[in-house]
Amino acid sequence: MKQFNPVESSKRTGPRLMVAFVAVLTVGVFIGYGYGASHREPPTKHKGVSVAKLGVLSEASLKAQVGLSGHIMQLREITLAPGRAIAKHSHAKRPGLVWTLSGSWTEGRASGETNYPATKKVALVEDESTEHWFWNDEKEPVTVVVCDIVPAP
Repeated sequence: MKQFNPVESSKRTGPRLMVAFVAVLTVGVFIGYGYGASHREPPTKHKGVSVAKLGVLSEASLKAQVGLSGHIMQLREITLAPGRAIAKHSHAKRPGLVWTLSGSWTEGRASGETNYPATKKVALVEDESTEHWFWNDEKEPVTVVVCDIVPAP
């Protein structure tokens, strides 16, 4: 029967432990980098934003049609210049739907980022739990159409 030799054992397991350690460290660095890249600090000010009102349903119309008082429904076209941002904001009292008309932009939320290119045929839903911000990381402007219900002026 062969006796256990700690020196010989460490010669065999030492390199394996080192490879395992380097592998775990490498994976950790990549996960950390990915987390950092997708969790930028939210912008605090709007920059490079232009807004055009396309139409408004009046407070009187909303009250007559659906019984909603004190609010209007508006349709707007919003353009965000390349390299610019829309500041962090809440939709707790302002529901809306957003559709990307041209270009591409990135929505940031506490849970991460989602890209919305014009080719993505889905509306971004802004419900009572939505708190988000946007970046245009592209070289071209992004234009979106927003329909939302807001307090009447």
